[in-house]
Amino acid sequence: MTAPYWPEGIPHHLDYPEVGVGELLTAVCRRFADHVAIEDGEERLTFGRLLEEGSALAHALQADGIGPGDTVLMHLPNSRWFVVAYVGVQLAGATLSPANPLHPVDGLRHQLQDAGAEVVVSHPDHVAHALAAREGTGVRRIVVVPGTSAAPASTEIPAADAVVTVADYCAGRPTDPPAPKATPGDVAHLAFTGGTTGVSKGVRVLNRNVVANVCQAVAWRGGMTVAVTAGDLVLTTLGRDDIGLHEGRGVSIMAGPMYHAQALINTLFMLATGARIVIMGRFSPERMLELIESRRATYINGSPTMWHALLTCPAARERDLSSLQVVSSGAAPIDLETMRGLRSIFPSAMLNEGWGLTEGTCLVTAAPAFHGARRKLGSVGQPVPDTELEVRGPDGGVLPAGAHGELWVRGPQVTDGYAGHDELTAEQYVDGWLRTGDIGYVDDEGFVFISDRLKDMLIYKGYNVYPRELEEILVRHPAVDATAVVGRPDPAVGQLPVAFVVLHAGAEASAEELMSFVAEQVLPYKKIREVHHVPALPTNPAGKILKTELRSRLG
Repeated sequence: MTAPYWPEGIPHHLDYPEVGVGELLTAVCRRFADHVAIEDGEERLTFGRLLEEGSALAHALQADGIGPGDTVLMHLPNSRWFVVAYVGVQLAGATLSPANPLHPVDGLRHQLQDAGAEVVVSHPDHVAHALAAREGTGVRRIVVVPGTSAAPASTEIPAADAVVTVADYCAGRPTDPPAPKATPGDVAHLAFTGGTTGVSKGVRVLNRNVVANVCQAVAWRGGMTVAVTAGDLVLTTLGRDDIGLHEGRGVSIMAGPMYHAQALINTLFMLATGARIVIMGRFSPERMLELIESRRATYINGSPTMWHALLTCPAARERDLSSLQVVSSGAAPIDLETMRGLRSIFPSAMLNEGWGLTEGTCLVTAAPAFHGARRKLGSVGQPVPDTELEVRGPDGGVLPAGAHGELWVRGPQVTDGYAGHDELTAEQYVDGWLRTGDIGYVDDEGFVFISDRLKDMLIYKGYNVYPRELEEILVRHPAVDATAVVGRPDPAVGQLPVAFVVLHAGAEASAEELMSFVAEQVLPYKKIREVHHVPALPTNPAGKILKTELRSRLG
Protein backbone atom coordinates (compact mmCIF):
# COMPACT_ATOMS: atom_id res chain seq x y z
CA MET A 1 0.00 0.00 0.00
CA THR A 2 1.28 3.49 -0.86
CA ALA A 3 2.01 5.71 2.14
CA PRO A 4 -0.52 8.54 2.66
CA TYR A 5 0.65 11.86 1.22
CA TRP A 6 1.25 14.78 3.57
CA PRO A 7 2.62 18.22 2.60
CA GLU A 8 6.15 18.81 3.82
CA GLY A 9 6.53 21.20 6.74
CA ILE A 10 2.90 21.08 7.91
CA PRO A 11 2.41 19.37 11.30
CA HIS A 12 -0.13 16.60 11.64
CA HIS A 13 -1.14 18.06 15.00
CA LEU A 14 -1.58 21.68 16.08
CA ASP A 15 -1.71 23.47 19.41
CA TYR A 16 -4.99 25.38 19.72
CA PRO A 17 -5.36 28.56 21.77
CA GLU A 18 -7.53 28.00 24.84
CA VAL A 19 -9.57 31.14 24.17
CA GLY A 20 -13.03 32.10 23.03
CA VAL A 21 -13.69 33.50 19.57
CA GLY A 22 -13.91 37.03 21.01
CA GLU A 23 -10.43 36.77 22.56
CA LEU A 24 -9.00 35.48 19.28
CA LEU A 25 -10.58 38.36 17.36
CA THR A 26 -9.28 40.88 19.88
CA ALA A 27 -5.74 39.54 19.45
CA VAL A 28 -6.08 39.58 15.65
CA CYS A 29 -7.38 43.15 15.56
CA ARG A 30 -4.63 44.43 17.84
CA ARG A 31 -1.93 42.66 15.81
CA PHE A 32 -3.06 44.23 12.53
CA ALA A 33 -4.58 47.42 13.97
CA ASP A 34 -3.44 49.74 11.17
CA HIS A 35 -4.22 47.34 8.30
CA VAL A 36 -7.50 47.58 6.40
CA ALA A 37 -9.72 44.70 7.45
CA ILE A 38 -12.95 45.44 5.56
CA GLU A 39 -13.66 47.29 2.34
CA ASP A 40 -17.30 48.06 1.56
CA GLY A 41 -17.53 50.40 -1.42
CA GLU A 42 -15.63 53.55 -0.47
CA GLU A 43 -15.60 52.65 3.24
CA ARG A 44 -12.36 51.26 4.67
CA LEU A 45 -12.48 49.75 8.12
CA THR A 46 -9.12 49.06 9.78
CA PHE A 47 -8.73 46.18 12.21
CA GLY A 48 -8.37 48.75 14.98
CA ARG A 49 -11.63 50.46 14.03
CA LEU A 50 -13.35 47.08 13.65
CA LEU A 51 -12.38 46.27 17.23
CA GLU A 52 -13.63 49.63 18.47
CA GLU A 53 -17.02 49.37 16.77
CA GLY A 54 -17.41 45.73 17.78
CA SER A 55 -16.47 46.60 21.36
CA ALA A 56 -19.09 49.37 21.56
CA LEU A 57 -21.75 46.90 20.40
CA ALA A 58 -20.51 44.29 22.87
CA HIS A 59 -20.83 46.73 25.78
CA ALA A 60 -24.32 47.71 24.58
CA LEU A 61 -25.38 44.06 24.42
CA GLN A 62 -24.02 43.36 27.88
CA ALA A 63 -25.82 46.42 29.25
CA ASP A 64 -28.96 44.97 27.66
CA GLY A 65 -28.49 41.74 29.62
CA ILE A 66 -26.87 39.71 26.83
CA GLY A 67 -23.94 37.41 27.60
CA PRO A 68 -22.96 33.71 27.68
CA GLY A 69 -26.01 31.52 27.17
CA ASP A 70 -27.98 34.24 25.36
CA THR A 71 -28.58 34.26 21.61
CA VAL A 72 -28.40 37.14 19.15
CA LEU A 73 -29.85 36.44 15.73
CA MET A 74 -27.95 38.02 12.83
CA HIS A 75 -30.47 39.02 10.15
CA LEU A 76 -28.11 40.77 7.75
CA PRO A 77 -26.89 40.74 4.17
CA ASN A 78 -23.15 40.96 3.52
CA SER A 79 -21.75 44.35 4.52
CA ARG A 80 -19.19 45.89 6.84
CA TRP A 81 -21.89 45.73 9.52
CA PHE A 82 -22.13 41.97 9.34
CA VAL A 83 -18.50 41.75 10.44
CA VAL A 84 -18.88 44.46 13.10
CA ALA A 85 -21.98 42.77 14.52
CA TYR A 86 -20.26 39.38 14.51
CA VAL A 87 -17.30 40.79 16.43
CA GLY A 88 -19.63 42.52 18.87
CA VAL A 89 -21.64 39.40 19.66
CA GLN A 90 -18.49 37.34 20.18
CA LEU A 91 -16.90 39.98 22.41
CA ALA A 92 -20.08 40.01 24.49
CA GLY A 93 -19.66 36.26 24.99
CA ALA A 94 -23.08 35.51 23.50
CA THR A 95 -24.20 32.95 20.92
CA LEU A 96 -24.70 34.15 17.36
CA SER A 97 -27.37 32.58 15.14
CA PRO A 98 -26.94 33.67 11.51
CA ALA A 99 -30.08 33.82 9.35
CA ASN A 100 -30.81 34.39 5.70
CA PRO A 101 -32.21 37.96 5.57
CA LEU A 102 -34.62 36.83 2.83
CA HIS A 103 -36.15 34.15 5.07
CA PRO A 104 -39.97 34.13 4.93
CA VAL A 105 -41.60 35.27 8.15
CA ASP A 106 -42.67 31.78 9.23
CA GLY A 107 -39.19 30.33 8.71
CA LEU A 108 -37.58 33.23 10.53
CA ARG A 109 -40.00 32.87 13.43
CA HIS A 110 -39.14 29.16 13.66
CA GLN A 111 -35.44 30.01 13.93
CA LEU A 112 -36.07 32.74 16.51
CA GLN A 113 -38.08 30.32 18.62
CA ASP A 114 -35.66 27.41 18.33
CA ALA A 115 -32.65 29.64 18.98
CA GLY A 116 -34.30 31.39 21.93
CA ALA A 117 -33.07 34.70 20.51
CA GLU A 118 -33.58 37.83 22.60
CA VAL A 119 -31.93 40.37 20.27
CA VAL A 120 -31.96 40.60 16.47
CA VAL A 121 -29.51 42.64 14.42
CA SER A 122 -31.23 43.56 11.16
CA HIS A 123 -31.08 45.81 8.09
CA PRO A 124 -33.59 48.54 7.07
CA ASP A 125 -34.81 46.53 4.06
CA HIS A 126 -35.43 43.42 6.16
CA VAL A 127 -36.46 44.73 9.58
CA ALA A 128 -40.19 44.56 8.74
CA HIS A 129 -39.88 40.78 8.42
CA ALA A 130 -38.00 40.64 11.72
CA LEU A 131 -40.78 42.62 13.41
CA ALA A 132 -43.46 40.32 12.01
CA ALA A 133 -41.51 37.18 12.94
CA ARG A 134 -40.92 38.51 16.47
CA GLU A 135 -44.53 37.86 17.50
CA GLY A 136 -44.74 34.82 19.74
CA THR A 137 -40.98 34.74 20.40
CA GLY A 138 -38.69 35.98 23.15
CA VAL A 139 -37.21 38.78 21.03
CA ARG A 140 -37.26 42.07 22.92
CA ARG A 141 -34.89 44.21 20.84
CA ILE A 142 -34.18 44.70 17.13
CA VAL A 143 -31.00 46.66 16.42
CA VAL A 144 -30.92 48.09 12.89
CA VAL A 145 -27.67 48.87 11.08
CA PRO A 146 -27.44 51.42 8.24
CA GLY A 147 -27.20 50.56 4.57
CA THR A 148 -23.84 50.50 2.80
CA SER A 149 -22.53 50.24 -0.74
CA ALA A 150 -22.60 46.42 -0.54
CA ALA A 151 -26.05 46.38 1.10
CA PRO A 152 -27.94 49.59 0.22
CA ALA A 153 -31.02 50.55 2.21
CA SER A 154 -34.10 51.59 0.26
CA THR A 155 -36.60 51.45 3.14
CA GLU A 156 -37.15 53.72 6.12
CA ILE A 157 -36.68 52.13 9.52
CA PRO A 158 -40.16 51.54 10.99
CA ALA A 159 -41.05 53.20 14.27
CA ALA A 160 -41.59 50.53 16.92
CA ASP A 161 -40.76 50.25 20.61
CA ALA A 162 -38.55 47.24 20.02
CA VAL A 163 -36.54 48.85 17.19
CA VAL A 164 -33.40 50.92 17.77
CA THR A 165 -30.63 52.04 15.44
CA VAL A 166 -27.16 50.69 16.09
CA ALA A 167 -25.92 54.27 16.51
CA ASP A 168 -28.40 54.94 19.33
CA TYR A 169 -27.89 51.50 20.86
CA CYS A 170 -24.12 51.98 21.08
CA ALA A 171 -24.07 55.69 21.91
CA GLY A 172 -21.67 56.47 24.75
CA ARG A 173 -20.45 52.89 25.09
CA PRO A 174 -16.73 52.18 25.63
CA THR A 175 -14.70 51.27 22.55
CA ASP A 176 -12.21 49.03 24.30
CA PRO A 177 -13.04 45.28 24.45
CA PRO A 178 -14.91 44.07 27.52
CA ALA A 179 -13.30 41.45 29.73
CA PRO A 180 -13.55 38.00 28.09
CA LYS A 181 -16.80 36.27 28.92
CA ALA A 182 -17.07 33.17 26.74
CA THR A 183 -15.18 29.98 27.53
CA PRO A 184 -14.00 27.50 24.87
CA GLY A 185 -16.92 25.26 25.81
CA ASP A 186 -19.62 27.91 25.32
CA VAL A 187 -21.69 27.98 22.12
CA ALA A 188 -20.34 30.52 19.62
CA HIS A 189 -22.70 29.81 16.72
CA LEU A 190 -26.14 28.28 16.58
CA ALA A 191 -26.10 27.55 12.86
CA PHE A 192 -29.35 26.32 11.35
CA THR A 193 -29.08 23.72 8.63
CA GLY A 194 -30.96 20.85 7.06
CA GLY A 195 -27.68 19.00 7.48
CA THR A 196 -27.51 15.25 7.20
CA THR A 197 -31.21 14.66 7.97
CA GLY A 198 -33.07 17.39 6.08
CA VAL A 199 -34.76 18.62 9.28
CA SER A 200 -34.05 22.31 10.01
CA LYS A 201 -32.19 22.48 13.29
CA GLY A 202 -29.54 24.47 15.08
CA VAL A 203 -26.02 23.06 15.22
CA ARG A 204 -24.23 23.90 18.46
CA VAL A 205 -20.84 25.19 17.25
CA LEU A 206 -18.66 25.76 20.30
CA ASN A 207 -16.04 28.47 20.66
CA ARG A 208 -13.34 25.78 20.65
CA ASN A 209 -14.72 24.39 17.37
CA VAL A 210 -14.51 27.79 15.65
CA VAL A 211 -11.02 28.54 17.00
CA ALA A 212 -9.79 25.08 15.98
CA ASN A 213 -11.21 25.29 12.45
CA VAL A 214 -9.70 28.74 11.93
CA CYS A 215 -6.31 27.44 13.11
CA GLN A 216 -6.59 24.39 10.85
CA ALA A 217 -7.37 26.63 7.88
CA VAL A 218 -4.49 29.01 8.65
CA ALA A 219 -2.03 26.10 8.76
CA TRP A 220 -3.43 24.24 5.73
CA ARG A 221 -3.99 27.28 3.53
CA GLY A 222 -1.57 29.84 4.91
CA GLY A 223 1.37 27.77 6.15
CA MET A 224 1.22 29.32 9.64
CA THR A 225 0.36 28.28 13.17
CA VAL A 226 -1.74 30.43 15.50
CA ALA A 227 -1.15 31.17 19.18
CA VAL A 228 -2.53 33.73 21.60
CA THR A 229 0.00 34.60 24.30
CA ALA A 230 -0.92 37.15 26.99
CA GLY A 231 -3.58 38.49 24.65
CA ASP A 232 -1.20 38.86 21.69
CA LEU A 233 -1.57 37.03 18.39
CA VAL A 234 1.47 34.99 17.39
CA LEU A 235 1.63 33.70 13.81
CA THR A 236 4.54 31.37 13.08
CA THR A 237 5.44 30.40 9.51
CA LEU A 238 6.00 26.72 8.85
CA GLY A 239 8.92 27.03 6.49
CA ARG A 240 7.20 26.92 3.12
CA ASP A 241 7.90 29.68 0.61
CA ASP A 242 5.34 28.51 -1.97
CA ILE A 243 2.25 29.64 -0.05
CA GLY A 244 -0.57 31.50 -1.72
CA LEU A 245 -1.51 33.59 1.31
CA HIS A 246 1.04 35.77 3.10
CA GLU A 247 0.61 37.36 6.52
CA GLY A 248 -0.84 40.86 6.27
CA ARG A 249 -0.85 40.87 2.46
CA GLY A 250 -3.86 38.81 1.42
CA VAL A 251 -6.82 40.35 -0.39
CA SER A 252 -10.03 38.36 -0.66
CA ILE A 253 -13.25 39.19 -2.52
CA MET A 254 -16.24 38.10 -0.44
CA ALA A 255 -19.25 37.13 -2.53
CA GLY A 256 -20.77 34.16 -0.70
CA PRO A 257 -23.42 34.78 1.99
CA MET A 258 -21.72 35.34 5.32
CA TYR A 259 -24.61 33.74 7.19
CA HIS A 260 -23.48 30.45 5.61
CA ALA A 261 -20.70 28.50 7.36
CA GLN A 262 -18.44 28.40 4.31
CA ALA A 263 -18.25 32.18 3.87
CA LEU A 264 -18.28 32.93 7.61
CA ILE A 265 -15.39 30.64 8.56
CA ASN A 266 -13.44 31.74 5.48
CA THR A 267 -13.91 35.35 6.59
CA LEU A 268 -12.54 34.54 10.04
CA PHE A 269 -9.65 32.57 8.58
CA MET A 270 -8.69 35.42 6.26
CA LEU A 271 -8.92 38.00 9.04
CA ALA A 272 -6.70 35.82 11.26
CA THR A 273 -3.91 36.21 8.68
CA GLY A 274 -4.36 40.00 8.48
CA ALA A 275 -6.00 39.85 5.06
CA ARG A 276 -8.31 42.50 3.61
CA ILE A 277 -11.89 41.40 2.93
CA VAL A 278 -13.51 43.21 -0.01
CA ILE A 279 -17.29 42.84 0.28
CA MET A 280 -18.90 43.01 -3.13
CA GLY A 281 -22.57 42.78 -2.19
CA ARG A 282 -24.90 41.13 -4.68
CA PHE A 283 -22.89 38.80 -6.89
CA SER A 284 -22.32 39.55 -10.53
CA PRO A 285 -19.54 37.91 -12.55
CA GLU A 286 -18.56 41.19 -14.19
CA ARG A 287 -18.22 42.93 -10.81
CA MET A 288 -16.28 40.02 -9.33
CA LEU A 289 -13.77 40.04 -12.19
CA GLU A 290 -13.42 43.83 -11.99
CA LEU A 291 -12.67 43.63 -8.26
CA ILE A 292 -10.12 40.84 -8.70
CA GLU A 293 -8.27 43.03 -11.20
CA SER A 294 -8.60 46.42 -9.48
CA ARG A 295 -7.93 45.20 -5.91
CA ARG A 296 -5.21 42.74 -7.02
CA ALA A 297 -7.03 39.99 -5.15
CA THR A 298 -4.95 37.00 -4.06
CA TYR A 299 -7.63 34.63 -2.70
CA ILE A 300 -11.25 33.97 -3.59
CA ASN A 301 -13.64 31.44 -2.20
CA GLY A 302 -16.95 30.35 -3.65
CA SER A 303 -19.21 27.65 -5.00
CA PRO A 304 -19.56 25.91 -8.38
CA THR A 305 -22.54 28.15 -9.20
CA MET A 306 -20.28 31.20 -8.93
CA TRP A 307 -17.48 29.61 -10.95
CA HIS A 308 -19.90 28.67 -13.69
CA ALA A 309 -21.07 32.28 -13.95
CA LEU A 310 -17.47 33.49 -14.21
CA LEU A 311 -16.65 31.02 -16.97
CA THR A 312 -19.56 32.19 -19.12
CA CYS A 313 -18.68 35.88 -18.67
CA PRO A 314 -16.78 37.37 -21.67
CA ALA A 315 -14.79 39.64 -19.36
CA ALA A 316 -13.04 36.57 -17.88
CA ARG A 317 -10.73 36.55 -20.91
CA GLU A 318 -10.22 40.32 -20.92
CA ARG A 319 -9.26 41.13 -17.32
CA ASP A 320 -5.79 40.90 -15.75
CA LEU A 321 -6.37 38.17 -13.16
CA SER A 322 -2.70 37.34 -12.61
CA SER A 323 -2.67 38.45 -8.94
CA LEU A 324 -4.90 35.57 -7.92
CA GLN A 325 -3.03 32.84 -6.05
CA VAL A 326 -5.84 30.67 -4.65
CA VAL A 327 -9.29 29.75 -5.93
CA SER A 328 -11.04 27.76 -3.20
CA SER A 329 -14.25 25.91 -3.99
CA GLY A 330 -16.75 24.45 -1.55
CA ALA A 331 -20.46 24.29 -0.58
CA ALA A 332 -21.16 21.76 -3.37
CA PRO A 333 -19.18 19.38 -5.59
CA ILE A 334 -17.48 20.95 -8.60
CA ASP A 335 -17.59 19.08 -11.90
CA LEU A 336 -14.36 18.40 -13.75
CA GLU A 337 -15.30 20.48 -16.79
CA THR A 338 -15.77 23.55 -14.63
CA MET A 339 -12.46 22.85 -12.89
CA ARG A 340 -10.67 22.71 -16.25
CA GLY A 341 -12.36 25.95 -17.30
CA LEU A 342 -11.15 27.70 -14.15
CA ARG A 343 -7.61 26.68 -14.94
CA SER A 344 -7.88 28.45 -18.26
CA ILE A 345 -8.98 31.83 -16.82
CA PHE A 346 -6.90 31.70 -13.61
CA PRO A 347 -3.57 30.32 -14.87
CA SER A 348 -1.57 31.65 -11.89
CA ALA A 349 -3.88 30.29 -9.20
CA MET A 350 -4.04 27.06 -7.28
CA LEU A 351 -7.48 25.48 -7.66
CA ASN A 352 -8.42 23.92 -4.35
CA GLU A 353 -11.62 22.00 -3.82
CA GLY A 354 -12.54 21.43 -0.21
CA TRP A 355 -15.26 19.60 1.64
CA GLY A 356 -16.96 20.19 4.92
CA LEU A 357 -20.30 20.63 6.61
CA THR A 358 -21.87 22.77 9.31
CA GLU A 359 -21.74 19.85 11.75
CA GLY A 360 -17.96 19.97 11.23
CA THR A 361 -17.92 23.78 11.76
CA CYS A 362 -16.89 24.16 8.12
CA LEU A 363 -13.58 22.76 6.84
CA VAL A 364 -12.88 19.02 7.01
CA THR A 365 -10.77 18.24 3.94
CA ALA A 366 -9.02 20.37 1.33
CA ALA A 367 -6.00 20.55 -0.90
CA PRO A 368 -3.21 22.55 0.79
CA ALA A 369 -2.80 26.05 -0.64
CA PHE A 370 0.85 25.57 -1.56
CA HIS A 371 2.04 25.68 -5.15
CA GLY A 372 4.19 22.60 -4.61
CA ALA A 373 1.50 20.51 -2.92
CA ARG A 374 0.09 17.53 -4.73
CA ARG A 375 -3.45 17.59 -6.05
CA LYS A 376 -5.65 15.02 -7.72
CA LEU A 377 -8.37 16.01 -10.16
CA GLY A 378 -11.76 15.21 -8.67
CA SER A 379 -10.44 14.92 -5.11
CA VAL A 380 -11.47 17.23 -2.27
CA GLY A 381 -7.99 16.87 -0.81
CA GLN A 382 -7.00 15.34 2.48
CA PRO A 383 -8.23 15.73 6.06
CA VAL A 384 -6.78 18.89 7.62
CA PRO A 385 -4.53 18.55 10.72
CA ASP A 386 -5.93 16.62 13.70
CA THR A 387 -8.82 15.30 11.56
CA GLU A 388 -9.48 11.58 11.22
CA LEU A 389 -11.65 10.27 8.42
CA GLU A 390 -12.98 6.75 7.95
CA VAL A 391 -15.14 5.21 5.25
CA ARG A 392 -17.72 2.89 6.78
CA GLY A 393 -20.29 0.46 5.48
CA PRO A 394 -23.96 0.24 6.52
CA ASP A 395 -22.98 -1.93 9.49
CA GLY A 396 -20.51 0.68 10.73
CA GLY A 397 -17.48 -1.38 9.74
CA VAL A 398 -14.43 0.45 8.38
CA LEU A 399 -13.91 -0.17 4.65
CA PRO A 400 -10.54 -0.45 2.86
CA ALA A 401 -8.98 2.10 0.50
CA GLY A 402 -10.98 2.53 -2.69
CA ALA A 403 -14.26 1.21 -1.26
CA HIS A 404 -17.32 3.45 -1.32
CA GLY A 405 -19.13 4.11 1.93
CA GLU A 406 -20.32 6.80 4.30
CA LEU A 407 -17.65 9.24 5.48
CA TRP A 408 -17.22 9.50 9.25
CA VAL A 409 -14.99 12.21 10.74
CA ARG A 410 -13.46 13.01 14.10
CA GLY A 411 -11.54 16.12 15.08
CA PRO A 412 -11.58 19.32 17.15
CA GLN A 413 -13.92 21.01 14.63
CA VAL A 414 -16.69 18.41 15.11
CA THR A 415 -19.49 20.28 16.83
CA ASP A 416 -21.59 19.63 19.91
CA GLY A 417 -24.74 18.28 18.25
CA TYR A 418 -28.19 19.67 17.53
CA ALA A 419 -29.88 22.02 19.97
CA GLY A 420 -33.10 20.47 21.25
CA HIS A 421 -32.75 17.33 19.11
CA ASP A 422 -31.19 14.71 21.36
CA GLU A 423 -32.30 11.74 19.24
CA LEU A 424 -30.86 13.22 16.04
CA THR A 425 -27.67 14.07 17.89
CA ALA A 426 -27.35 10.48 19.10
CA GLU A 427 -27.83 9.21 15.54
CA GLN A 428 -25.27 11.50 13.89
CA TYR A 429 -22.67 11.90 16.68
CA VAL A 430 -21.41 8.49 17.74
CA ASP A 431 -18.54 7.95 20.21
CA GLY A 432 -16.83 11.18 19.19
CA TRP A 433 -17.35 10.54 15.47
CA LEU A 434 -19.65 12.46 13.14
CA ARG A 435 -21.63 10.59 10.52
CA THR A 436 -21.57 13.05 7.63
CA GLY A 437 -24.21 11.56 5.34
CA ASP A 438 -21.79 11.87 2.42
CA ILE A 439 -20.67 8.89 0.37
CA GLY A 440 -17.16 8.65 -0.94
CA TYR A 441 -13.88 6.82 -0.79
CA VAL A 442 -10.26 7.37 0.16
CA ASP A 443 -7.50 6.21 -2.16
CA ASP A 444 -4.31 4.51 -0.94
CA GLU A 445 -2.52 7.87 -0.66
CA GLY A 446 -5.16 9.39 1.60
CA PHE A 447 -6.91 11.60 -0.97
CA VAL A 448 -10.66 11.88 -0.40
CA PHE A 449 -13.22 11.63 -3.19
CA ILE A 450 -16.91 12.45 -2.72
CA SER A 451 -19.37 10.30 -4.65
CA ASP A 452 -22.64 11.76 -3.45
CA ARG A 453 -24.87 12.55 -0.54
CA LEU A 454 -26.24 9.44 1.13
CA LYS A 455 -29.76 10.80 0.68
CA ASP A 456 -29.09 11.48 -3.03
CA MET A 457 -27.81 8.01 -3.88
CA LEU A 458 -30.28 5.96 -5.93
CA ILE A 459 -31.05 2.26 -5.71
CA TYR A 460 -31.94 0.71 -9.07
CA LYS A 461 -32.75 -3.03 -8.96
CA GLY A 462 -30.50 -3.34 -5.91
CA TYR A 463 -27.56 -1.48 -7.50
CA ASN A 464 -26.15 1.77 -6.12
CA VAL A 465 -26.34 4.62 -8.63
CA TYR A 466 -24.44 7.83 -7.85
CA PRO A 467 -26.01 10.94 -9.45
CA ARG A 468 -22.72 12.83 -9.41
CA GLU A 469 -21.14 10.29 -11.79
CA LEU A 470 -24.00 10.77 -14.27
CA GLU A 471 -23.84 14.56 -13.89
CA GLU A 472 -20.11 14.53 -14.66
CA ILE A 473 -20.85 12.68 -17.91
CA LEU A 474 -23.75 14.91 -18.94
CA VAL A 475 -21.81 18.17 -18.57
CA ARG A 476 -19.24 16.82 -21.04
CA HIS A 477 -21.91 16.92 -23.76
CA PRO A 478 -21.22 20.07 -25.81
CA ALA A 479 -24.83 21.27 -25.55
CA VAL A 480 -25.16 20.89 -21.77
CA ASP A 481 -24.56 23.88 -19.54
CA ALA A 482 -25.64 22.42 -16.18
CA THR A 483 -27.47 19.39 -14.88
CA ALA A 484 -28.76 17.60 -11.80
CA VAL A 485 -29.82 13.96 -11.49
CA VAL A 486 -32.44 12.76 -9.00
CA GLY A 487 -34.48 9.60 -8.51
CA ARG A 488 -38.09 8.95 -9.43
CA PRO A 489 -39.63 6.28 -7.16
CA ASP A 490 -40.69 3.20 -9.10
CA PRO A 491 -42.19 0.15 -7.34
CA ALA A 492 -40.77 -2.27 -9.91
CA VAL A 493 -37.10 -1.20 -9.79
CA GLY A 494 -36.70 1.16 -6.80
CA GLN A 495 -35.64 4.49 -8.31
CA LEU A 496 -35.24 5.65 -11.89
CA PRO A 497 -32.38 8.12 -12.64
CA VAL A 498 -33.91 11.33 -14.00
CA ALA A 499 -31.87 14.28 -15.31
CA PHE A 500 -32.83 17.94 -15.27
CA VAL A 501 -30.73 19.69 -17.92
CA VAL A 502 -29.93 23.31 -18.76
CA LEU A 503 -28.61 23.75 -22.31
CA HIS A 504 -26.14 26.39 -23.48
CA ALA A 505 -27.79 29.40 -25.12
CA GLY A 506 -28.67 28.51 -28.69
CA ALA A 507 -27.75 24.82 -28.28
CA GLU A 508 -30.05 21.91 -29.00
CA ALA A 509 -30.04 18.35 -27.72
CA SER A 510 -33.05 16.10 -27.44
CA ALA A 511 -33.79 13.95 -24.42
CA GLU A 512 -33.08 10.85 -26.51
CA GLU A 513 -29.69 12.19 -27.61
CA LEU A 514 -28.65 12.95 -24.05
CA MET A 515 -29.82 9.60 -22.71
CA SER A 516 -27.88 7.82 -25.45
CA PHE A 517 -24.80 9.93 -24.70
CA VAL A 518 -24.83 8.70 -21.10
CA ALA A 519 -25.80 5.11 -21.95
CA GLU A 520 -22.71 4.73 -24.12
CA GLN A 521 -20.47 5.43 -21.12
CA VAL A 522 -22.07 3.55 -18.21
CA LEU A 523 -23.25 0.11 -17.22
CA PRO A 524 -26.88 -0.56 -18.18
CA TYR A 525 -28.28 -0.14 -14.66
CA LYS A 526 -26.86 3.41 -14.47
CA LYS A 527 -28.59 4.74 -17.58
CA ILE A 528 -30.61 7.97 -17.43
CA ARG A 529 -34.27 7.05 -17.89
CA GLU A 530 -35.76 10.55 -18.31
CA VAL A 531 -34.47 14.00 -19.29
CA HIS A 532 -36.29 17.23 -18.50
CA HIS A 533 -35.08 20.46 -20.11
CA VAL A 534 -35.28 23.43 -17.70
CA PRO A 535 -34.20 27.09 -18.01
CA ALA A 536 -32.26 26.97 -14.73
CA LEU A 537 -31.57 24.72 -11.76
CA PRO A 538 -32.89 25.85 -8.37
CA THR A 539 -30.11 26.69 -5.89
CA ASN A 540 -29.89 28.08 -2.40
CA PRO A 541 -27.84 31.25 -1.67
CA ALA A 542 -24.75 29.15 -0.94
CA GLY A 543 -24.86 27.63 -4.42
CA LYS A 544 -26.16 24.15 -3.57
CA ILE A 545 -28.63 22.68 -6.05
CA LEU A 546 -32.00 22.10 -4.37
CA LYS A 547 -32.59 18.50 -5.33
CA THR A 548 -35.59 18.24 -3.01
CA GLU A 549 -37.33 20.82 -5.21
CA LEU A 550 -36.44 18.87 -8.35
CA ARG A 551 -37.80 15.67 -6.83
CA SER A 552 -41.04 17.45 -6.01
CA ARG A 553 -41.46 18.33 -9.70
CA LEU A 554 -41.58 14.63 -10.54
CA GLY A 555 -44.82 14.24 -8.61
